[in-house]
Amino acid sequence: MDSALRQALRAAAAAACATAVLLVAGPAGPAAAAPQPAPASPSATAEVEIPGPQDGTAAGSGHTRVPAAGRARSAPRLSGAERASDGKVGKLVDNGPTADRLDIVVVGDGYTAAELDRFHADAQAKWAELAAVEPYATYRNLFNVWTVDAVSAVSGVSGDPTPDTVRDTALGSYFWCEDIERLLCIDQPKVDAYVAKAPAADLVLVLANSTKYGGAGYNEPSATLGYEGISTASAGNAKSGQVAIHETGHSLGKLADEYFYPGTPGYEKYEGPEPAESNSSVLTADRMADARSKWYRWLGAPSPDGGTVGAYEGGGYYVTGLYRPTDASLMRVLGKPFNLPGVESMIAGFYQHARPLSPLTPTDRTLRLRHTAQVSVPRLAGADGRQLDVRWYLDGRELKRFAGRTEVAVAELWLLDLRTHKLSVTAEDRTASVRDPRIARTLRATADWKVRL
Repeated sequence: MDSALRQALRAAAAAACATAVLLVAGPAGPAAAAPQPAPASPSATAEVEIPGPQDGTAAGSGHTRVPAAGRARSAPRLSGAERASDGKVGKLVDNGPTADRLDIVVVGDGYTAAELDRFHADAQAKWAELAAVEPYATYRNLFNVWTVDAVSAVSGVSGDPTPDTVRDTALGSYFWCEDIERLLCIDQPKVDAYVAKAPAADLVLVLANSTKYGGAGYNEPSATLGYEGISTASAGNAKSGQVAIHETGHSLGKLADEYFYPGTPGYEKYEGPEPAESNSSVLTADRMADARSKWYRWLGAPSPDGGTVGAYEGGGYYVTGLYRPTDASLMRVLGKPFNLPGVESMIAGFYQHARPLSPLTPTDRTLRLRHTAQVSVPRLAGADGRQLDVRWYLDGRELKRFAGRTEVAVAELWLLDLRTHKLSVTAEDRTASVRDPRIARTLRATADWKVRL
């Protein structure tokens, strides 16, 4: 094992004990105007996950810290025509208001002005790859996808094909970051300057114009722009897409890595406290069931990644002392699905940013007899055909005849007096993929109107 990876593993051990963001937080409120990112200090660093080797199946190789500004090169000099194309924002997928959707911003690096059509096609292809993986496939209509055109002076990125290859690009992407060939780093302040142009950003994907295998996971939330993390990936390498999907397990699902390092000094046995992440525990299956802790509700269930949910020793980089829910989920092996506890955590992450209901009729005015209350409810795309449960209430009493509808006219309420009443509608996701009641309570949204004759 080379010295760079040994250093990364030491950083990973510290990261395994860090406090994770709680999954049960409620959905985000309406988005405010995004503040402009502040310039990074020359000494600022970012923690990144290193992808596993191309010739293996390991999802990652631990974490390391890299300069936040990368190699801190000056921005490329562009012609007037190139500047006219630079920074344009497009909407690749439009599923509703940014305040009620999980917004992914895709920025390309190493694309010249003449290659922007290729960037848009690459962004579409990566979104299609992401949206084919559960639970993204079922919940694809909770997402908006934006593109921001970053024009580079030359095609391709630094470090491809060799370490001494240097290219003048918009985001300063480069392979051989920290002397690790497959680690694809960026200049994060430059990325943030482009991300800030999009109306909202909950998750960021940087696509390098390259076929070389590589990527990185910048999984620290942005203090200024609010996004959960940045995944970098080679646009032209199919396996790099799997690396990016794995990284969203950290940024959206707040999941721990489930891989480990046999034969590596210092990683033989974990002896720390119970990890905060939902898919990592010091408890065996029996102790977990007795304590009613972590993924105990899923114990014994067949999991989509193969096998049965239990407590499999090894995870969080340690060979012993930590347990994972299944043997080989996407958090350990590229190309595998998320396991059942991972799916639950991902759905919880989706609903931190997306709401299952958007009022189309303003809720800040009283509706009269000629008005109609209307909402937008995203459709689920699961194979079982299940949809969100929509119910209407008048003064707290359910109007069962309106179940499933997305609009109700005030005239249909049969009001018999001149009092002001409250009309409410709820949309709830009653998915069997969530068993934790604390998470289930966040999969619901309500809109209210005052109504009268």
